[in-house]
Order: sequence, then structure tokens, then C-alpha cells
Amino acid sequence: MPARINAAAVFCGSRFGNQPVYKETAEAVGAGLARAGIHLVYGGGDVGLMGVVADAAIQAGGRVTGIIPDFLEAREVMHRGVTELVVTDSMHTRKQKMFAVADAFLILPGGFGTFDELMEILTWKQLQLHSKPILIVNVANWAQGVLAMLNEAVSQGFASPQARALLEVVPDTAAALKRLELVSRSDSREASEATSRM
Repeated sequence: MPARINAAAVFCGSRFGNQPVYKETAEAVGAGLARAGIHLVYGGGDVGLMGVVADAAIQAGGRVTGIIPDFLEAREVMHRGVTELVVTDSMHTRKQKMFAVADAFLILPGGFGTFDELMEILTWKQLQLHSKPILIVNVANWAQGVLAMLNEAVSQGFASPQARALLEVVPDTAAALKRLELVSRSDSREASEATSRM
């Protein structure tokens, strides 16, 4: 794990969903990351929850990097107000760049694209390509179907309980931010202890 959570990638919908709490959660996450001094990395769009989380972070004085493939420029409308806007040549390159910058991943309500991003980053962790925290913010139980699918894969023998445990589920924004804080504190303490033993 990183010595400190300096940057967090947020995966979320390019639509708002049908419950006000989804937008409220995106706003709280964006503002909360900014107040914690954590760099927001997200999909670069100015629509749906993606735009909400970016706007909230910007308004709270945070650093925001949007990463978006060129063919989505019109569909998701690139956010021109972010600190840094990176345009890639493909969805795959977008995910690679988000992964490279982020120390942790927050999964907010979203659709098929969000599920794709979650499953890829979870699979990479299962393959031991990284050890970064992956948190589903399960506000209003929006992710119950996804979690049921993952649990079914374990019960059917297609995934191990250890692989399932690589993903953490938190109920709301406060719990997600607290978890990132605890990871930072834990790793900082371990680094300090290691230094003192030298």
C-alpha cells in the first residue's frame, strides 16, 4: 500500500441516478477529498455524478485531474474547469492512467462503465498487480446487486473468499474518508517504526 493516500480515483456514473442521495454522496466525496488534501482523479466528464464530484472538489479548493478518451469528448462533455485534463486515445489508456496516479479507488453509484472499472481494478489486485484500497461506497444499498454477483462467484467456486476480501464496502462518505485516513495513518506509523529500527 502507498505510504499515504495522496490521490484517490473515483469511479461513478455519467448520469445522476434516480435518488437524490447519489448526487449528495458525490458532492460529499468531492468536498471531503479536497478538505483532506487528497488529489481527486476521475473520468474527466462534466455530466452526471462525474461532474458533481469534480465540481465539489474544485469548489472546496481541491486538486482535480480528469482523464477522458477523445471519443467521449462530446458524449460526456470534457470538464474544462479541472486542474488538469488528460485526453487519451482509448478507454484502456484512460484506466491505465487513472490507476497509475491513484493510491486508492472509491466506487460511487454508477452504471456499466463504473462496473467495468471496478472489476478491472479488482482483478488487477487479485493478480497482485497492486495492493491499493478499493472501497465501494454503498450509499442507499445501490451496490447490492454487484456484491451479490461477487458473492455468488465465490459460492459457485469461481473466486476465492480471499479474492472477495480484496474489496471493502463502506456505507457512506464519512466511512470512506475515515478508511482512507486510517490507511494513511497506519502506513505512516509503519514507516516511522521502520525508520526507528534503522
